[in-house]
Amino acid sequence: MKRLALGVEGAYVLESSLWPDDRGFFREWFRRDVLGDEGPELNVRQANLSMSRRGVVRGLHYSMAPEGQAKLVTCAWGELVDVIVDVRVGSPTYAQVEMVELSAEAGTSVYLPEGVAHGFCVTSEMAALTYLLSSPYNGAMELEINPLDESLRIPWPLSGEPLLSEKDAQAPSLEERRLAQELPRY
Repeated sequence: MKRLALGVEGAYVLESSLWPDDRGFFREWFRRDVLGDEGPELNVRQANLSMSRRGVVRGLHYSMAPEGQAKLVTCAWGELVDVIVDVRVGSPTYAQVEMVELSAEAGTSVYLPEGVAHGFCVTSEMAALTYLLSSPYNGAMELEINPLDESLRIPWPLSGEPLLSEKDAQAPSLEERRLAQELPRY
């Protein structure tokens, strides 16, 4: 397994080998020692699975929980584009957007440090995204930024209008969250 730094400080792509045969393939997608040796350690407290259809955009979500919330995401079925936005006030990469193509057969995962926003867009007919989280869901501390915030200029790979939840469609912009002091500190 390889760990490659992304442009957003503290975010990484993890590349792992696939072992295909006539039955399908096997993939080792999480190894704590790969994260912990030289980089961040992920103490898993919750695991999630999200299934979405083509054109769905989920996010941009982040946690304000006092203990923070790091994530390790991997595409277990289909194809999607994963989006990371640094929303940590004072970060040298504040407001920077990073996009990573993930697919079940690519052997890549993304590690997101505490304090960054996460979203994704499904580019295949259906896709499943798995999450390992360092803290459990805390609804009162989970916030969102509108994924279509014009200031972020995210080039979502869509052929039409995105399918958004009502909550994401009505979410404030990054600047509105900053002015309301609803962003994590670096």
